Amino acid sequence: MTGSPDGDLTADRDSDGHERIVQLLLEPRDGLPPLVTTAADLAAATAALAAGAGPVAVDAERASGFRYGQRAFLVQFRRAGAGTVLIDPVACPDLSALDAALADTEAVLHAASQDLPCLAELGYRPRRLFDTEVAGRLLGCPRVGLAAMVESMLGFGLEKTHSAADWSTRPLPAEWLRYAALDVEVLVELRDVLAELLAEQGKAEWAQQEFAAVLAAGPHAARMDPWRRTSGIHRVRNRRGLAVVRELWLERDKIAQRRDMSPTKVLPDGAIVEAARMLPDGPAELAGIPGFSGRNARRHQAEWLRAIGRARALPDRSLPPASAPRGDGPPPAHRWPDRDPEAAQRLTAARAVVAALADSHGLPAENVLPPDAVRRLAWEPPPELSPAAVAADLVGYGARPWQAELTTVPLTKALLRILEKGSE
Repeated sequence: MTGSPDGDLTADRDSDGHERIVQLLLEPRDGLPPLVTTAADLAAATAALAAGAGPVAVDAERASGFRYGQRAFLVQFRRAGAGTVLIDPVACPDLSALDAALADTEAVLHAASQDLPCLAELGYRPRRLFDTEVAGRLLGCPRVGLAAMVESMLGFGLEKTHSAADWSTRPLPAEWLRYAALDVEVLVELRDVLAELLAEQGKAEWAQQEFAAVLAAGPHAARMDPWRRTSGIHRVRNRRGLAVVRELWLERDKIAQRRDMSPTKVLPDGAIVEAARMLPDGPAELAGIPGFSGRNARRHQAEWLRAIGRARALPDRSLPPASAPRGDGPPPAHRWPDRDPEAAQRLTAARAVVAALADSHGLPAENVLPPDAVRRLAWEPPPELSPAAVAADLVGYGARPWQAELTTVPLTKALLRILEKGSE
């Protein structure tokens, strides 16, 4: 890379146990840029980024665990010729002009699927993408976190001290801004090294298809019965208790949204589960359950009691089922041997094919083919087992063209062997 960011040298060992020197990144090479908080400063930053050259590094900081939702509270850009730009999206919530200025510019993000939704809320939607995490997975990197990849590929150390900070804090401390600036400091350099390795391994086209799929993915569909993901819900043994979990979860979500707080800051999951097990019927019993005595929970005691009361009053026919309704996919794989032994054999054979391909191409099995596609194909293979039919099913299940091309023939052969065994 050009230039050498300021930092201390420290010794580390790579995955083979060899000692190497790592340079800790402590200061942005161009100094800490001012935080963009006005329309005039945003216009100037937009013009500077538009006049820059090459890809633009992009990152966003959220306040997960502190605020409701996943919106951005800081956005970072860096581009050659423009330097680093730090934007306060609370003060500057419309990045549509910047989006237009960078419409033809490749955006480099790490784990882009996490940041693209909150960036889209601000009006920034890149048309071209390089995702350094996805590239790392395709290359079979043992660790694909940003700090690990920057260290292994570039020899620089990134501090991750403030990754879980409350980025809704205002004013943002200078130390946090420095941390955020360093997150995009060498992101384009990392992209260049990864792109070269992808080309060397013949995986550049695979990566482009993966990046396009990340960009094309819409918002996550709303989960059916999201309250069933309450941590510890497995300890609730009856449907009445599940009704309490549901009502408390829904009430908590309304309060959290109204107060712009993380739901677990309003009321911990553990408190919901204990209330579902104990079914308290008054303030004293409720207050005795750990989690309901905290300051945030206490101020909503009346709402909690009403939610529990609604669950207690439900007729049996209206109680939620003991297990979540099945989706449109196959049943859980552990039930296959009893329900359809031949399907279980197909799944075992298909997974072995995918594992062998993953090993030979040096990447995780889930990147060779989506696990859901493997299960669906094994559960209900096409009536005519041919490569064309298998490929069509795989693409229909979300496989990229490169994945279908890589896996179709060996999967077809494996499924045909199971079919032939079954007909003997």
